[in-house]
Amino acid sequence: MTSKLRIGYVGVGLMGLPMVKRLASLKYAIRAYDILAEKTAAAVAAGASAAASPADAVRGADLVLLNLPTTDAVEQAVFGEHGVASALKPPQLVIDFSTIKVEKCRAFGQKLRAGTGCGWIDAPVSGGPPASGSGTLTIMAGGEAEDVARAQPLFADIAGHCTHMGPPTAGMATKMLNQLIVGAGHAVMAEAVVLAEAAGIDAARLPECLAGGLADSALLQKLYPRMQRREFAPQGYVRQLLKDLEMVSEYAAGLKAPTPLMGEALQLYRIVAHLGHTELDTAAVLKVYERK
Repeated sequence: MTSKLRIGYVGVGLMGLPMVKRLASLKYAIRAYDILAEKTAAAVAAGASAAASPADAVRGADLVLLNLPTTDAVEQAVFGEHGVASALKPPQLVIDFSTIKVEKCRAFGQKLRAGTGCGWIDAPVSGGPPASGSGTLTIMAGGEAEDVARAQPLFADIAGHCTHMGPPTAGMATKMLNQLIVGAGHAVMAEAVVLAEAAGIDAARLPECLAGGLADSALLQKLYPRMQRREFAPQGYVRQLLKDLEMVSEYAAGLKAPTPLMGEALQLYRIVAHLGHTELDTAAVLKVYERK
């Protein structure tokens, strides 16, 4: 017998599968579902049991986790045919690790509570697949205090840093800020690579040289080296960051908040996508600067 919370997991792709592997290693009981059968099979190989649908993943779960690529995918998984909402009952709780539109997040949470009596935590993450697999994610949580408190044992096992930012949607609004910083930072790292190489210095040593100074950052230490080595195997897809930056742009416009630097990063990612690189890592923004 296990004292761990029982998990229903919907969406076991680039971010979800490493988390499933970690949770299974910690002896969580997991029922996993993905729209792609091979991803569900990979979760089963990692120690989960297979669910036939999102609704089936809910069966026996204390917490139902979502890790999906788009707002539409979340809506379909929760409110579509054989969706999570069709099987959910109190005191079950939905935790959405996806990055989706803030107002849609608000509407989904309200609809779920009205229809099922169950709570919804928006808990977008940062750190990528390595952090998802090692339990060192950064979680930005929005939700009712009692719901977030119930989820704390799970968060302690998957996150190195978890902050309850406030009521429902506060986590998703925070993720918009995270993606603004990340998107603009990607463009800066690409320009640093190009300029360092043009200057004739040892471009690979820049992170070592600047470590601890005001220019230091996780992007400099983790992203810049992959850019400099032209390593574009996806730890996060161009299409995903582009989707997120489009959402940030829409959200900022609705608040009438100026974000010109983020706008430049958005244009760069639109170009990367136009060049056909949507399935490469987000570091592939460097390719825009290297066009002859």
